[in-house]
Amino acid sequence: MYSDLLKRICNEGRIPENISGSLLKKIQCREHEAVPFEIFRYSMLTCFIFLEYLSKSSSLFETLSDSKKADKRLCEIVLETLEDALQASNLSIPASYLEAGSKLGPDRLALEMNKLLINHKPASFMQKGEFLQKAAALFIEKVKSIS
Repeated sequence: MYSDLLKRICNEGRIPENISGSLLKKIQCREHEAVPFEIFRYSMLTCFIFLEYLSKSSSLFETLSDSKKADKRLCEIVLETLEDALQASNLSIPASYLEAGSKLGPDRLALEMNKLLINHKPASFMQKGEFLQKAAALFIEKVKSIS
């Protein structure tokens, strides 16, 4: 029932199975195990935060793109900034979330993107699905496995 609830949250959040599967492997218990409240809470919060994170990542991609694809180098810069923000966050140090948020601020992203856009013409493109997979992998890497 616990695993079904996690899958349902991901399905209703319209997370593709190839993305949600990696997260669920880290936060699911075995079917025969009792689930302590702390693990249940951690897993549910992780799923909902993941949904919000993917929603924000999708919005970022929409900002970068003119259709269903965006300049690959620009996407890579945004993914690097996301990675920096995720690495800056630490559960035991609440102030680290302020630092992480500042790394994702419009001024920081604009500065990074401005560096690229000066005399740059897109040579290759990234599809939205690829961008979201890479963004999801950055988040999932940070999730602690419960098994």
